Amino acid sequence: MASLFFSYSHKDEQLRNELETHLALLKRQGKITTWYDRRISAGSEIDLSISEELESAQVILLLVSAHFLASNYCYEKEMERALERHKERSAVVIPVILHPCDWHSAPFGSLLATPTDGKPVSMYANMHEAFTIVTKDIRKALEQIPEAPSTAAYNDPASLIPKYSSNPRSSNLAIKKEFNDHERDEFLENSYEYIARFFAGSLKELEKRNAQIQTRFKRIDETNFTASVYSNGRKVTSCSIWYGSGMMGNQGICYSSGDNGRGNSMNEIISVTDDGYSLKLKPMGMQSFGGQDRDKDLSQQGGAEHLWEILIRPLQ
Repeated sequence: MASLFFSYSHKDEQLRNELETHLALLKRQGKITTWYDRRISAGSEIDLSISEELESAQVILLLVSAHFLASNYCYEKEMERALERHKERSAVVIPVILHPCDWHSAPFGSLLATPTDGKPVSMYANMHEAFTIVTKDIRKALEQIPEAPSTAAYNDPASLIPKYSSNPRSSNLAIKKEFNDHERDEFLENSYEYIARFFAGSLKELEKRNAQIQTRFKRIDETNFTASVYSNGRKVTSCSIWYGSGMMGNQGICYSSGDNGRGNSMNEIISVTDDGYSLKLKPMGMQSFGGQDRDKDLSQQGGAEHLWEILIRPLQ
């Protein structure tokens, strides 16, 4: 039975709990035991308890999000030691990408992440589908972990060295590819859905933090939503965002000031591009001085922030 350690930010605790639910069958089958810091009992020394569990774990899950990367404890104490143990081959480290973030640039960026291709859990239409993929990937990883040696075997130091079935390999395996129309259209649709949820969440938080602010978010249809912000009942800023055909027939995510829904005019359009390795978003730069944003390739989160900045600008 392998011991599994969760390294995560408490701001992602709800997703951690959901993942553990999906791991229930592995626990019932005697494949794993799990541990996370909420299991520290009263009176225990927190740092020592975490360190002991981290050192004894055979599988370490990094639950990756912007909150995880921003946490000094997760990054400097748990993640760095986890990668040392992975390099020593005394544990297997698996990055689980919860939300879009710049994780490729992190020290674990060369590791094979889950769900498939590192697509964040939050970007799946059905979160349970994402966690099912994660669970299956963990099950596969367990197959490469040797069973604990018997008591008699402890007389032989060599028996304590893990023996992995896979051969050493380079992490530099990325090659350029051409993305087809289906992949681009799917990425565009997923990006629109992410932006819609980003705006809904941001509006709710804006209203929560500012007593004088009221907001409205409305989905017109599957490809079009509006967002409005009021200050003491007076509408200050609003927009309509949709995806599909934009200026001169360009396919992209369109932004138009005003909450009248899809129109003939727009103030910004974001299209799909790629760097040969992954799909990105590129703004037209219509709302930046001199079109300076035209040279930027953005992630889905970056694209959402770019459009949100246009909406929030009149309030700032």
